[in-house]
Amino acid sequence: MTDTTSPDLNVRHDGAVAVLEIDRPPANYFDRALISALADALEGLESDGRTRAAVLCSSGKHFCAGANFASLPDGDDRTAESRRLYAEALRLFHVRIPVIAAVQGAAIGGGLGLACAADFRVATPDSVFQANFARLGFHQGFGLSVTLPRIVGPQKALDLLSTARRVRGEEAAVIGLADRVVPAGTERDAALAWAAEIAALAPLAVRSIRATLRSDLPGAVGQALEREVTEQARLWETEDGREGVAAGLERREPRFTGR
Repeated sequence: MTDTTSPDLNVRHDGAVAVLEIDRPPANYFDRALISALADALEGLESDGRTRAAVLCSSGKHFCAGANFASLPDGDDRTAESRRLYAEALRLFHVRIPVIAAVQGAAIGGGLGLACAADFRVATPDSVFQANFARLGFHQGFGLSVTLPRIVGPQKALDLLSTARRVRGEEAAVIGLADRVVPAGTERDAALAWAAEIAALAPLAVRSIRATLRSDLPGAVGQALEREVTEQARLWETEDGREGVAAGLERREPRFTGR
């Protein structure tokens, strides 16, 4: 049964576990309105008296392919909109209930950032994780400067960001990017079972443990987001930045010149 529905986001309960489903298939691109709706929903759930854990998932083929660049404004307006989007994204890191992301298909760019904002990630062998920012000609965002090194370690994070290579489910599990790998089509059920396991434990203790381990995360992410959007704004104005985004939209290999 659906508890609440906002545009492109469905929220329902399975006992003490809330299921938040992004519904913009097939790629499930996000914008500021969707991230704001997600933050609103999670903030409401953490204080509703019954939700002890949450599962973040998506309908369709892919978890999330990040922001839709075709819909973003140009120049200063793009930077301003990115700052507003990141202000909403920062709210996700203040959420007090555990969140498990069920990642089917691709989690790319900002979609990877969204997956890494969760406490845990359940993937399948077919899942694809990619920090594709260098391929687009600009700086990483959505707090990945902090979350990715925390999850996989600084050296592996540098590798993934510098090469923009795709990581499939099995390798993601080896490096710690995916916490569990399950057969394709079962990732949501596996995430729900895991969340139910957490929800069966003492909720005050779970929140306290989580708060201790993540105590510095919101502040660190907030600082990183400011650096990220500043660097993104600078690199968007370069020839390589324009070429990377254009190549992505045109589905071709970029031709970078270093200008």
